[in-house]
Amino acid sequence: MKEHLVSLPEAAPFALWRLYARPLLEAGISPDHVVWRSSSEQDDLFSQPDPKPVTSTSFSQKISKDCLHFLETLLCHANPEKFSLAYRILWRSRRDPALLKTGTDSDVVMASRMTHQISREVHKMKAFVRFREKTPVGSNSRHFAAWFEPEHHILEKAAPFFARRFTDMNWMILTPKGSIGWDGETCVVTRETCARTIFEDEAEALWKTYYRSIFNPARVKVKAMRSEMSPKYWKNLPETELIPEMLAQAARQRW
Repeated sequence: MKEHLVSLPEAAPFALWRLYARPLLEAGISPDHVVWRSSSEQDDLFSQPDPKPVTSTSFSQKISKDCLHFLETLLCHANPEKFSLAYRILWRSRRDPALLKTGTDSDVVMASRMTHQISREVHKMKAFVRFREKTPVGSNSRHFAAWFEPEHHILEKAAPFFARRFTDMNWMILTPKGSIGWDGETCVVTRETCARTIFEDEAEALWKTYYRSIFNPARVKVKAMRSEMSPKYWKNLPETELIPEMLAQAARQRW
C-alpha cells in the first residue's frame, strides 16, 4: 500500500487534524501507511499529496467522547510526533475502546505523559500570569496586558479560567503561541505568534513590596521552589528578580 502524506502546521488544532484523520480512518488506512508531518519539515518524495479534508462533524465509526477529549488535549503538545501518535490511538481505539485504560501500552504511556505536561502547563499559566495596567488615556474602562511563554499550545485550555476570573476589565495575554483577549463580553483566542513584550505599571513596586513581606527565610526550600516555579518563568515575573537576593539573605541568616 502506498504512503499517505498529511502536512499540517505545527500549531494545527484538534479540529484541523480531525478533518484529515477522519477520511483516513473511514478509508481503513492504517497508521503504518500515513506520514504525518509539520509544514516546516521536508516533503517526502515517495508520498502521495494530502487527502482532502471533509466537513462532516461526526465520525461514522464509534469513538468515545473521552477518547476524543484525550486526543484534543494531546494535540495541544508542541511535539510534532503528536499527529501520528494521535492517529495511532484513534485507529486502535476503534478496535479496542478500553485502550486508554491500558497503562502499560507504549502509545498510551507516551500520550498520557504529554497530556500531563499540558495540564501542568495550564496550571502554571493560571498561577504565573501577571497583568499590568495599560489603560489608554481617556478610556472609561481599565485595560490590562500580560506576557507569558508557554511551551505548548495551551491557550484554548487556559482561556476559560481567565475569562471567568477577570470579567470586569479588558485584558490581553500575549504569548509566542498566540494570544487571549477579553473585551468584557467576548473571549478571543488566536494562535498567531506574538512578539515578546515587556509590560510594567505603577503597581510593580507594590507587588515587590508585598512579595518581600510574605517571604519567610525560615521556610525556604530552594529545590521545592524551583520545582513549583521553574526558573524559565522567572524572567516574566516581577517578584522573581528578588529571589536571588532573598535567597542569599536567607542563607546568611541560617549561617
